[in-house]
Amino acid sequence: MMTQTATRSAVLSIGRVYCDLIFTGLGHLPVLGREIYADNMEIAAGGGAFIAAAHLAHVGRKVALVTRLGMDTLSTDIEKQILESGVDLRFVERAPDAGPQVTVAAVVGQDRAFLTRRAGPALPATLDDALGWEETRHLHIAEYATLHEIPDLVSQAKARGLTVSLDPSWDATLIYDRGLLKACEGVDLFLPNLEEAEAITGSADPQAAIGKLAQAFPMVALKGGAQGAWLMSQDKLTHAPAETVPVIDTTGAGDAFNAGFIHAWLDGADNDACLKAGIRAGSLAVQMRGGATVLKSDAGV
Repeated sequence: MMTQTATRSAVLSIGRVYCDLIFTGLGHLPVLGREIYADNMEIAAGGGAFIAAAHLAHVGRKVALVTRLGMDTLSTDIEKQILESGVDLRFVERAPDAGPQVTVAAVVGQDRAFLTRRAGPALPATLDDALGWEETRHLHIAEYATLHEIPDLVSQAKARGLTVSLDPSWDATLIYDRGLLKACEGVDLFLPNLEEAEAITGSADPQAAIGKLAQAFPMVALKGGAQGAWLMSQDKLTHAPAETVPVIDTTGAGDAFNAGFIHAWLDGADNDACLKAGIRAGSLAVQMRGGATVLKSDAGV
């Protein structure tokens, strides 16, 4: 007979899913009125919810994607990639108005610029079933925009006894919202990067920013790219350096970090181990185009 812990180990990853068109090998970013050429282009399933879910599946965590997916050609093509990742799709709502959702990423070295089209509402008709799934233990919200559209999402999850993590994700129309922290009330684990943390707190210094965020959340993991990552929990600050790896594309590295961190955290790992697990997953992501393109659910990290 399975124990309660074993039956409630799955993660729900909620957020929009995109078809990413990733251009690499650029000398500089595009400018108005001029055409530039990329050395390579990758078409990949993207969006923080999917990339985090794919990395969770990669390390052996049962994970289900909670999202809406279009019925257009681009959506159909990325659904094939999502299936190959080992992510559970039982809570994916398929609807004509949910696509195409596309992000064009221009990558220059370790810098990126994005152009994105969203389609339809973020709220999937499957949400209630997902939150009530008998295996669900944790809800990961991949972008604040999703919570902004579903303002009672955290309270719904907490009412079901779930822990909740949230990556604010950069959205210039929302990241400076003074009500953001209040709207995130109840989140157990907050996962910004340095730019997002500065926008939210007004502090460019990582330690100052994470200190301010720790007043609102029980645990904050701050992603600093090449600077590594910081964790503040119960007034204790921990830092872990980045790994030295060849960088192909940093798209999705933060979402991969989220997955590695969440997996270790749910297993009861200590602060150092959680940070290192996040950094390890992020380091894996930057060595591929798209963040989750070549992951296989049965492969080891």
